[in-house]
Amino acid sequence: MIEPFTSAQREKIVSVMRSLKYSIFFPLAILSATAAYPFPDSSSKADEQAGAALYRDKGCPQCHGADLNGNKKGPSLAAIRTDPAWPPEKITKQIMDGGPKMPPFGESLTDPEVAQLVAFLRAKDRPAPPAAANPPSN
Repeated sequence: MIEPFTSAQREKIVSVMRSLKYSIFFPLAILSATAAYPFPDSSSKADEQAGAALYRDKGCPQCHGADLNGNKKGPSLAAIRTDPAWPPEKITKQIMDGGPKMPPFGESLTDPEVAQLVAFLRAKDRPAPPAAANPPSN
């Protein structure tokens, strides 16, 4: 028969569990929270080009302008690359979750697509989107 824990043993187990909670579970929670939003630290030219096409194809110009200079519906994004108030993490969160006037796109974009959009917006020399594919003629 297995003997139940003594109160001293229980207290030791509780103490160990409490220390593990902060040493293991807290860092894991931080990692999982940061993994929720992809941070495009190192983007490639291909990511920037794909982001340009996504910007065009997902309707971003309707609010932010084809030239990123904004309009009545949305603010300019032309200088977002150098704006310290808009690091990649915040841009990612804005795209995913939306904002006061911006709808969320987390449901309609994949994580890689969001990363490509951020790469395009943060690119030093933003590429022009490739020509739109022409629909097949009947």
